[in-house]
Amino acid sequence: MKNLPWHTKIVLALLAFLPLYFAVAALGTKIGVWGWQTGLVALTFGGGVILLGIIAVAALVSLILGVLAKPRRNVVLAAAIIGLLIPGAVFVMFTAARGTAADNPIHDVATDTSDPPAFSAETLAARAEAEANPLSDYQTPLGELELYKGVAPELAIKSHAQIITDRYANLAPLPLAGASRADAVAAVAAAMGNMGFNNIRTDAATGTVEGVAETFWFGFKDDVVARIGENEIDFRSVSRVGRSDLGANAERIAELRQRVAGQIGQR
Repeated sequence: MKNLPWHTKIVLALLAFLPLYFAVAALGTKIGVWGWQTGLVALTFGGGVILLGIIAVAALVSLILGVLAKPRRNVVLAAAIIGLLIPGAVFVMFTAARGTAADNPIHDVATDTSDPPAFSAETLAARAEAEANPLSDYQTPLGELELYKGVAPELAIKSHAQIITDRYANLAPLPLAGASRADAVAAVAAAMGNMGFNNIRTDAATGTVEGVAETFWFGFKDDVVARIGENEIDFRSVSRVGRSDLGANAERIAELRQRVAGQIGQR
């Protein structure tokens, strides 16, 4: 490091600072130092983009200076190229995330769109305490819901039920096919535990199982409920914050359904 030119040292220092910056933005959100809007929107996608731009400019300058220097040093050129490639890769990731958000415009997904499984009073109280998004009416067009004001006209006329049917056509209730309600309740609770859910609660009388899924970095919480009926199990997964879930709730339901199916002998 001592023998490297000043511009290379700057690039390497910025590259070393980059993961630390994103980690602080995420973990600060998780432990409650700031809200998710600050951690995700302002720091990650706002400040993060600015930081990536600074690194890219510094790396470009370093590359030009490295090319002009006599003799040329491979380590200097390599550091500059890496300084360009890493911001470029992260920019691609950010762009992909925006595209995924556009493809998954909602954060409330269920296998029964006409009568989605309901959450218990305990879960509703937890959501209220966390100032979570209100639960959506599945039949109301998005444009009539406060959270979705300003969405594209072609999306505003669609309800949650229509979007789920269009975008998550593979999601379906899980047939019991002979499994008892008690066995199904136990299977769902075990599957939630294996998936790392917290606050798992079962109600044998109503045939419901609830749990909370939490992301590792930002600590975003999604509430999940399974309703065991006479012939099938329906699932619902709802994020507490944000508008788009990046497809996480549908993926979670699909995994939970698959795990439960394996335990009760279904596929």
